[in-house]
Amino acid sequence: MTDWLSPAEIEAVLLSLKVAFWATILSLPFGIGVGFVLARFEFPGKQVLNGLVHLPLILPPVVTGFILLKLFGTQGPIGGVLKDLGIVIAFSWTGAALAAAIMAFPLMVRAIRLSFEAVDRRLEDTARSLGASPWAVFAMISLPLALPGVVTGSILAFAKAIGEFGATITFVSNIPGETRTLPSAVYSFMQVPDGEESAYRLVVLAIVISMTALLLSEWLAKRVKTLVEGR
Repeated sequence: MTDWLSPAEIEAVLLSLKVAFWATILSLPFGIGVGFVLARFEFPGKQVLNGLVHLPLILPPVVTGFILLKLFGTQGPIGGVLKDLGIVIAFSWTGAALAAAIMAFPLMVRAIRLSFEAVDRRLEDTARSLGASPWAVFAMISLPLALPGVVTGSILAFAKAIGEFGATITFVSNIPGETRTLPSAVYSFMQVPDGEESAYRLVVLAIVISMTALLLSEWLAKRVKTLVEGR
């Protein structure tokens, strides 16, 4: 890859993979929790929660980035507290991971929610009737049977995080080596003379990564489903 990509391009690709990895890992527990709650419980405000979860899909990414900047910037209500603790999220790769996680979260939750909804509730009811606690039912019945959706949601979120641009550039800017992810690098190369060739290479690489992630999600989901069903 070093013969095909320049050091700046490699840096952008590796940073994108790092950001997408941590965005997926850190949002996964929340995705499982929210997906399960939306699939299994009825409560006042459920539609509000569902709307908030899917809001990043509807809002322009720049708006999401602006909200994050106001909340997590050094002068924001959350960012100010974190700054006092020595933690700065804005204009850093951790901020890019946060922005990517929020933008990818709806895709993750939707896949996980649909998977939980497909689980036969009679299996859960039977386990509860035999004395299993709610946590035991979740850990031994619900979650294992919903694993195909968890895998699919995670990989889709990873692919979305790889391609996140609007919220990221608004929240953490476009700093080489720190926040310049693959999409930001493509944008930057398009703005300079003789940068088109580099932009083309990164575009091809982005397509390859995204298609690989989608195909992998399909294969893994089928594989996990087969293992869960014991076939």
